[in-house]
Amino acid sequence: MKSVKQLDYFKNIKQVREFEFGVFYFFEGLVISEIKEGVLFRWKMADRAVKAAQEVMGEDKPIAYISNRVNSYFVVPTDWIKFYKNRHQLHFYSVVGSTRGSFVSIILERMFFRNSIRKFTNLEEAVNWSVTKINSEAESV
Repeated sequence: MKSVKQLDYFKNIKQVREFEFGVFYFFEGLVISEIKEGVLFRWKMADRAVKAAQEVMGEDKPIAYISNRVNSYFVVPTDWIKFYKNRHQLHFYSVVGSTRGSFVSIILERMFFRNSIRKFTNLEEAVNWSVTKINSEAESV
């Protein structure tokens, strides 16, 4: 699987934020995460990433989020409830992964995420889909 840094699209990077639990790449309207191996990704971690996204991207633009699962880690699906209680909104959410485990966790996440989650095995396809969605959303506003 490709890392974000290996994409041609990387030339459009606005900012990179590194945390002890993973790296977040910020583009115009798009955030891509690469969480570190073995992490139990919880609300407190997500909240730090959300605050970073608000600093970099603002709070009122549509955002697409790609979870690039180059490493094996776990998400606490019930923490999506906290995400919404704090009034955070993702317009588009996709997961890139090639392991069976990465897609099993999507099933759990779908139970708590209000919008649909798109799954991909190719990061470039996920970026193209996300950018198209964000651009069409911006045009309709």
